[in-house]
Amino acid sequence: MRCNMNGLLEIQELTVKRGSFLLEHINFSLQENEIFSIIGKTGSGKTLLLEAIAGFYQPDQGKVLYGGTAMCEIPAFQRNIGYLYQDYSLFPHMTAFSNIAYGPKMRGVSKAEIQTGVTEIAEQLEIGHILNQYPGTLSGGEQQRVALARALIMRPSLLLLDEPFSALDPVTKRSMYDMIRKIRKDFGCSLVFVTHNFTEAESLADRIGVLIDGHLCGIVKSQDLYSAQWGREVLDFLGITEKDGRDCRDERGTL
Repeated sequence: MRCNMNGLLEIQELTVKRGSFLLEHINFSLQENEIFSIIGKTGSGKTLLLEAIAGFYQPDQGKVLYGGTAMCEIPAFQRNIGYLYQDYSLFPHMTAFSNIAYGPKMRGVSKAEIQTGVTEIAEQLEIGHILNQYPGTLSGGEQQRVALARALIMRPSLLLLDEPFSALDPVTKRSMYDMIRKIRKDFGCSLVFVTHNFTEAESLADRIGVLIDGHLCGIVKSQDLYSAQWGREVLDFLGITEKDGRDCRDERGTL
Protein backbone atom coordinates (compact mmCIF):
# COMPACT_ATOMS: atom_id res chain seq x y z
CA MET A 1 0.00 0.00 0.00
CA ARG A 2 2.83 2.38 -0.78
CA CYS A 3 1.76 5.65 -2.40
CA ASN A 4 3.58 7.66 -5.04
CA MET A 5 5.01 10.78 -3.41
CA ASN A 6 4.94 12.87 -6.56
CA GLY A 7 1.89 14.98 -7.31
CA LEU A 8 0.00 18.25 -6.96
CA LEU A 9 -0.01 17.85 -3.18
CA GLU A 10 2.67 16.01 -1.21
CA ILE A 11 2.44 15.27 2.50
CA GLN A 12 5.78 14.24 3.97
CA GLU A 13 6.07 12.97 7.55
CA LEU A 14 3.43 15.46 8.67
CA THR A 15 3.03 15.68 12.44
CA VAL A 16 0.64 18.14 14.11
CA LYS A 17 -0.15 18.26 17.84
CA ARG A 18 -3.24 20.03 19.15
CA GLY A 19 -3.75 19.71 22.88
CA SER A 20 -3.35 16.05 23.79
CA PHE A 21 -4.14 14.86 20.24
CA LEU A 22 -1.32 13.91 17.89
CA LEU A 23 -1.58 13.56 14.14
CA GLU A 24 1.61 11.66 13.45
CA HIS A 25 3.88 10.81 10.48
CA ILE A 26 1.32 11.30 7.69
CA ASN A 27 2.58 10.53 4.17
CA PHE A 28 0.64 10.64 0.90
CA SER A 29 0.41 12.51 -2.38
CA LEU A 30 -2.48 13.73 -4.48
CA GLN A 31 -2.43 13.65 -8.24
CA GLU A 32 -3.99 16.26 -10.50
CA ASN A 33 -7.73 15.72 -11.08
CA GLU A 34 -7.83 12.96 -8.45
CA ILE A 35 -10.54 12.46 -5.83
CA PHE A 36 -9.04 11.23 -2.57
CA SER A 37 -11.03 10.31 0.52
CA ILE A 38 -9.88 10.01 4.12
CA ILE A 39 -12.14 7.83 6.27
CA GLY A 40 -12.07 7.36 10.02
CA LYS A 41 -14.16 7.47 13.16
CA THR A 42 -15.21 10.70 14.84
CA GLY A 43 -12.17 11.96 16.72
CA SER A 44 -9.63 10.18 14.51
CA GLY A 45 -8.10 13.46 13.31
CA LYS A 46 -9.77 13.81 9.90
CA THR A 47 -10.66 17.49 10.20
CA LEU A 48 -7.30 18.34 11.76
CA LEU A 49 -5.56 16.65 8.83
CA LEU A 50 -7.69 18.57 6.32
CA GLU A 51 -6.96 21.86 8.09
CA ALA A 52 -3.24 21.05 8.19
CA ILE A 53 -3.32 20.35 4.45
CA ALA A 54 -4.98 23.73 3.91
CA GLY A 55 -2.15 25.43 5.80
CA PHE A 56 -4.21 26.51 8.81
CA TYR A 57 -1.49 25.09 11.08
CA GLN A 58 2.28 25.14 10.94
CA PRO A 59 3.41 21.48 11.08
CA ASP A 60 5.26 20.44 14.21
CA GLN A 61 7.21 18.13 11.95
CA GLY A 62 7.27 17.29 8.26
CA LYS A 63 5.92 19.18 5.25
CA VAL A 64 2.82 19.92 3.24
CA LEU A 65 4.01 20.72 -0.28
CA TYR A 66 1.65 22.28 -2.80
CA GLY A 67 3.08 22.45 -6.26
CA GLY A 68 6.47 21.80 -4.67
CA THR A 69 6.25 24.74 -2.23
CA ALA A 70 5.59 24.48 1.51
CA MET A 71 1.93 25.39 2.01
CA CYS A 72 2.60 27.64 5.01
CA GLU A 73 5.02 29.69 2.91
CA ILE A 74 2.32 30.51 0.35
CA PRO A 75 0.19 33.55 1.28
CA ALA A 76 -3.39 32.45 1.92
CA PHE A 77 -4.82 34.47 -0.97
CA GLN A 78 -2.34 32.84 -3.38
CA ARG A 79 -2.94 29.20 -2.42
CA ASN A 80 -5.67 28.61 -5.00
CA ILE A 81 -7.48 26.23 -2.63
CA GLY A 82 -11.19 25.92 -1.98
CA TYR A 83 -12.33 24.75 1.46
CA LEU A 84 -15.85 23.56 2.25
CA TYR A 85 -16.58 23.47 5.99
CA GLN A 86 -18.88 20.84 7.45
CA ASP A 87 -21.44 23.50 8.44
CA TYR A 88 -20.84 25.41 5.15
CA SER A 89 -20.05 28.64 7.11
CA LEU A 90 -22.16 30.88 4.88
CA PHE A 91 -22.59 34.49 5.99
CA PRO A 92 -26.21 34.57 7.24
CA HIS A 93 -26.64 38.31 6.58
CA MET A 94 -25.61 37.99 2.93
CA THR A 95 -27.61 36.67 -0.01
CA ALA A 96 -26.40 33.59 -1.87
CA PHE A 97 -25.05 35.94 -4.57
CA SER A 98 -23.05 37.98 -2.05
CA ASN A 99 -21.70 34.84 -0.38
CA ILE A 100 -20.43 33.52 -3.70
CA ALA A 101 -19.03 36.92 -4.68
CA TYR A 102 -17.18 37.42 -1.38
CA GLY A 103 -13.82 35.99 -2.48
CA PRO A 104 -13.55 37.88 -5.78
CA LYS A 105 -14.71 41.08 -4.08
CA MET A 106 -11.97 40.77 -1.42
CA ARG A 107 -9.42 40.36 -4.22
CA GLY A 108 -10.54 43.52 -5.97
CA VAL A 109 -12.26 41.91 -8.95
CA SER A 110 -14.47 44.35 -10.83
CA LYS A 111 -18.25 44.32 -10.31
CA ALA A 112 -18.83 43.36 -13.93
CA GLU A 113 -16.47 40.37 -13.67
CA ILE A 114 -18.05 39.32 -10.38
CA GLN A 115 -21.52 39.47 -11.89
CA THR A 116 -20.43 37.34 -14.84
CA GLY A 117 -18.51 34.89 -12.64
CA VAL A 118 -21.32 34.37 -10.13
CA THR A 119 -23.90 33.95 -12.89
CA GLU A 120 -21.77 31.37 -14.69
CA ILE A 121 -20.95 29.27 -11.65
CA ALA A 122 -24.52 29.46 -10.38
CA GLU A 123 -25.67 28.06 -13.72
CA GLN A 124 -23.11 25.24 -13.50
CA LEU A 125 -24.26 24.30 -10.00
CA GLU A 126 -27.95 24.84 -10.83
CA ILE A 127 -28.58 27.51 -8.19
CA GLY A 128 -29.30 30.54 -10.36
CA HIS A 129 -32.87 30.73 -9.05
CA ILE A 130 -31.81 31.21 -5.40
CA LEU A 131 -29.12 33.89 -5.73
CA ASN A 132 -31.28 36.56 -4.06
CA GLN A 133 -32.18 34.37 -1.10
CA TYR A 134 -30.47 34.28 2.31
CA PRO A 135 -28.89 31.08 3.70
CA GLY A 136 -31.56 30.70 6.38
CA THR A 137 -34.22 30.25 3.70
CA LEU A 138 -32.31 27.54 1.81
CA SER A 139 -32.40 23.77 2.16
CA GLY A 140 -29.28 21.88 3.22
CA GLY A 141 -28.52 20.87 -0.34
CA GLU A 142 -28.97 24.44 -1.59
CA GLN A 143 -26.70 25.79 1.14
CA GLN A 144 -24.07 23.26 0.19
CA ARG A 145 -24.21 24.25 -3.48
CA VAL A 146 -23.85 27.91 -2.54
CA ALA A 147 -20.83 27.03 -0.38
CA LEU A 148 -19.37 25.01 -3.23
CA ALA A 149 -19.92 27.90 -5.63
CA ARG A 150 -18.15 30.24 -3.19
CA ALA A 151 -15.20 27.84 -3.05
CA LEU A 152 -15.10 27.21 -6.80
CA ILE A 153 -15.57 30.70 -8.19
CA MET A 154 -11.82 31.35 -7.94
CA ARG A 155 -11.19 28.18 -9.96
CA PRO A 156 -9.03 26.39 -7.36
CA SER A 157 -6.63 23.60 -8.25
CA LEU A 158 -7.48 21.86 -4.98
CA LEU A 159 -10.83 21.53 -3.22
CA LEU A 160 -10.97 20.31 0.40
CA LEU A 161 -14.29 19.11 1.83
CA ASP A 162 -15.00 18.33 5.49
CA GLU A 163 -17.78 15.71 5.88
CA PRO A 164 -19.60 17.28 2.92
CA PHE A 165 -22.63 14.96 2.94
CA SER A 166 -23.20 14.25 6.64
CA ALA A 167 -26.13 16.64 7.11
CA LEU A 168 -27.99 15.76 3.90
CA ASP A 169 -30.95 13.46 3.39
CA PRO A 170 -30.44 10.35 1.19
CA VAL A 171 -32.01 11.86 -1.95
CA THR A 172 -29.99 15.07 -1.68
CA LYS A 173 -26.84 13.04 -1.01
CA ARG A 174 -27.19 11.16 -4.28
CA SER A 175 -27.66 14.45 -6.10
CA MET A 176 -24.54 15.88 -4.47
CA TYR A 177 -22.51 12.78 -5.37
CA ASP A 178 -23.30 13.55 -9.01
CA MET A 179 -22.39 17.19 -8.41
CA ILE A 180 -18.95 16.25 -7.05
CA ARG A 181 -18.28 14.15 -10.15
CA LYS A 182 -19.41 17.07 -12.31
CA ILE A 183 -17.10 19.46 -10.44
CA ARG A 184 -14.11 17.21 -11.10
CA LYS A 185 -15.00 17.08 -14.79
CA ASP A 186 -15.93 20.72 -15.32
CA PHE A 187 -13.34 22.42 -13.12
CA GLY A 188 -10.45 19.97 -13.50
CA CYS A 189 -9.51 20.29 -9.84
CA SER A 190 -8.32 17.67 -7.38
CA LEU A 191 -10.51 16.93 -4.36
CA VAL A 192 -9.83 15.64 -0.87
CA PHE A 193 -12.83 14.87 1.30
CA VAL A 194 -13.06 13.36 4.76
CA THR A 195 -15.92 11.14 5.85
CA HIS A 196 -16.89 8.30 8.17
CA ASN A 197 -19.13 6.84 5.46
CA PHE A 198 -17.46 3.91 3.67
CA THR A 199 -20.04 3.80 0.87
CA GLU A 200 -19.61 7.38 -0.26
CA ALA A 201 -15.83 7.05 -0.13
CA GLU A 202 -15.99 3.94 -2.32
CA SER A 203 -18.46 5.57 -4.69
CA LEU A 204 -16.64 8.86 -5.24
CA ALA A 205 -12.94 8.45 -4.54
CA ASP A 206 -10.16 7.09 -6.72
CA ARG A 207 -8.19 6.22 -3.59
CA ILE A 208 -9.02 5.98 0.09
CA GLY A 209 -6.85 6.50 3.15
CA VAL A 210 -7.86 5.15 6.56
CA LEU A 211 -7.06 7.30 9.59
CA ILE A 212 -7.08 5.68 13.05
CA ASP A 213 -6.26 7.76 16.15
CA GLY A 214 -4.05 10.18 14.23
CA HIS A 215 -2.23 7.50 12.22
CA LEU A 216 -2.74 6.98 8.49
CA CYS A 217 -2.89 3.19 8.38
CA GLY A 218 -2.82 2.76 4.62
CA ILE A 219 -3.99 3.99 1.24
CA VAL A 220 -5.73 1.79 -1.34
CA LYS A 221 -7.69 2.10 -4.54
CA SER A 222 -11.35 2.49 -3.66
CA GLN A 223 -12.30 -0.91 -5.07
CA ASP A 224 -9.75 -2.56 -2.79
CA LEU A 225 -11.04 -1.12 0.49
CA TYR A 226 -12.33 -4.44 1.82
CA SER A 227 -9.82 -6.77 0.19
CA ALA A 228 -6.54 -5.03 1.14
CA GLN A 229 -4.20 -6.47 3.78
CA TRP A 230 -5.16 -4.13 6.59
CA GLY A 231 -3.98 -4.08 10.16
CA ARG A 232 -6.15 -5.23 13.03
CA GLU A 233 -7.51 -1.79 13.94
CA VAL A 234 -8.65 -1.05 10.40
CA LEU A 235 -10.28 -4.47 10.08
CA ASP A 236 -12.26 -3.70 13.23
CA PHE A 237 -13.17 -0.26 11.92
CA LEU A 238 -14.39 -1.72 8.61
CA GLY A 239 -16.28 -4.47 10.40
CA ILE A 240 -14.16 -7.27 8.93
CA THR A 241 -13.67 -10.08 11.45
CA GLU A 242 -12.38 -13.05 9.43
CA LYS A 243 -8.84 -11.72 8.92
CA ASP A 244 -6.00 -11.56 11.42
CA GLY A 245 -4.39 -8.14 10.99
CA ARG A 246 -1.67 -6.29 12.86
CA ASP A 247 -1.86 -2.93 14.60
CA CYS A 248 -1.64 -0.15 12.01
CA ARG A 249 1.17 1.52 13.97
CA ASP A 250 3.30 -1.48 12.99
CA GLU A 251 2.65 -0.78 9.31
CA ARG A 252 3.35 2.93 8.95
CA GLY A 253 6.29 2.15 6.69
CA THR A 254 4.08 0.36 4.16
CA LEU A 255 1.92 3.32 3.16
